[in-house]
Amino acid sequence: GAARTAGRDPAGVTLVAVSKYHPAASVAALAAAGQRDFGENYVQEALRKQTEVADMTGMGPDAASGTTAAGGATPRWHFIGHLQSNKAKDVVGRFALLHTVDSETLARKLDQRLSGMPAQGAGGVAPGQDILLQVNIGDEEQKSGVDPDDLPALADAVLALPRLRLLGLMCMPPIFDDGEASRPYFARLRELRDALSARVGLPLPHLSMGMSHDVEVAVAEGATIVRVGTDIFGPRPVRI
Repeated sequence: GAARTAGRDPAGVTLVAVSKYHPAASVAALAAAGQRDFGENYVQEALRKQTEVADMTGMGPDAASGTTAAGGATPRWHFIGHLQSNKAKDVVGRFALLHTVDSETLARKLDQRLSGMPAQGAGGVAPGQDILLQVNIGDEEQKSGVDPDDLPALADAVLALPRLRLLGLMCMPPIFDDGEASRPYFARLRELRDALSARVGLPLPHLSMGMSHDVEVAVAEGATIVRVGTDIFGPRPVRI
């Protein structure tokens, strides 16, 4: 609906169902109904849930192939939380897309881990990892992300790493009660992406931005991936 309102093709916007704190059974039910993309914020919870969902559905944690199984979609997992460099070894190859790469140190750890993984398939294709760079678009001390001024240098460092595939940018703007207040931040991320794309000569197709409270504004400003939890799963369960 948000895409049509913005005059965009809904096929151009991927809905990531944010499943953190929600049980594997809820993910499995949504996958059976056809939802494909799921976002997790915490590494250990995500890895556990991937295994549980695979056991329930008979569909493995197939991070990237996009194959479908009878009765639903194969879950495609996104990592959308803060990623510490010491967790790099746990996430490569387990997520279709890592949204939150924000430092050269983390990027190098990811690439290094990939270099030690076996080639895949009959053609011996070297493993790779699709990533986005997280930008601290609101210059908030408590939030992760690269400073916009440092984005070109980080992008250069990432593009020099052979096993990482840079596909775009991600942001989490300041939280406002009114989603319209997020618009300038989304517009700024799009501008940063466009400038970076022109600079490096790559399309950088993805903008991961927008959550339940501001998804319409994000889509209007060019989001290709939106991260929605509450509007899909309902209120998040109390964490025990």
